[in-house]
Amino acid sequence: MKLTDEQIAYCMECGVCSGSCPVTRNYEDFSPRLVIKRLLVDRKDAVTRSPIIWRCITCARCSARCPALIDIPKVVHEYREKARKDGYHPQPSHHEVLQIIPRLQLRFPSQKRTDWASQWRTKEKGDYFYFVGCAPYFNSIFQYLEIRPMNTPEAVLTLLNALRIEPVVSNEEVCCGHDALWIGDEETFAQLARRNVDAIKKAGAKIVIFSCPEGYITFKQEYPKIVGELPFQIVYASEFFSSHFDQLKELLSNGASDAPERVTYHDPCRLGRFDGIYDSPRMLIDAISGVERFEMERSRENALCCGTSAWIECSSCSKAIQFDRLEEAFDTTYQDENPGSVLITACPKCFIHLNCAKTALPGDHRAKNLKIEDLFVFLARHTARK
Repeated sequence: MKLTDEQIAYCMECGVCSGSCPVTRNYEDFSPRLVIKRLLVDRKDAVTRSPIIWRCITCARCSARCPALIDIPKVVHEYREKARKDGYHPQPSHHEVLQIIPRLQLRFPSQKRTDWASQWRTKEKGDYFYFVGCAPYFNSIFQYLEIRPMNTPEAVLTLLNALRIEPVVSNEEVCCGHDALWIGDEETFAQLARRNVDAIKKAGAKIVIFSCPEGYITFKQEYPKIVGELPFQIVYASEFFSSHFDQLKELLSNGASDAPERVTYHDPCRLGRFDGIYDSPRMLIDAISGVERFEMERSRENALCCGTSAWIECSSCSKAIQFDRLEEAFDTTYQDENPGSVLITACPKCFIHLNCAKTALPGDHRAKNLKIEDLFVFLARHTARK
């Protein structure tokens, strides 16, 4: 018996999972409870051969509330792998280019992806390795949204250099494999994992810093299953900067803007529910003078997802979830006498998805006035360079 089959045997059919699921609110034929029930009555083909297994956005809101502690995203992942082997695939977004890029990185390993870092102090070998992730590719693909995902790596290097840390930035790294894993492409994922571990070992790094929650949890939770115990420590950037809080707080205070800002923080699913990191982003935001932070009603383990995952199945359901989140963020921060509202997130995909949804809002929608900003860009904007 597989671990997931053993887990679902404890289902109490209470319906808490479906009552928590943002997708269930928009698709009448989908619910986590229905998926579990079909698997319990041995109708696995009814799951793997239908769109139901791909409609889940794997946000883990259901699992966070499940009294039987069933890891529903893990169940979904396992049966996606089976579906893929049986020839059933999800509907890719963006003409499948974001699924093709990781495979191209394996086929054509030579990359030129570090020229952007020439303005910062970096090394070819050293104790610290900054894993840039897919931001260079996002930067090209999402130009039409008039956003620049590369602002995030630049901001991270600004903050690291301000702490007098010169990290390795490497041409040898490839996609972390998160999306390949979550669409059931285990072979591609395993190859990417081995390539990345080899690149980091080659650089001699002891600590690997991530600004993408998906890369972070993929290394932490999934890579050991492929390569064994990792020979280096991994840390998410907000946790790393929090460990240098006293030094960074002085820099943030010195670089603070005179204009007050009303902000709220959006918890990414992979960072929050998948790994329990809630406090360090908030602590860093709160260190900036002149910034007022407000909590959305749905936050921390109850936070609403950004609407889609792994660049698949982007739909009217995704947009409905995203619109809901934008409205909640705007209503949380808006004030008549101070209309400047900022939604901060610590995930590049949340940043992209929510900005995309913002462009789709009707022209007179109040949330059009909401500014969406990456956590590390926000911090770097308030940092006095040394």
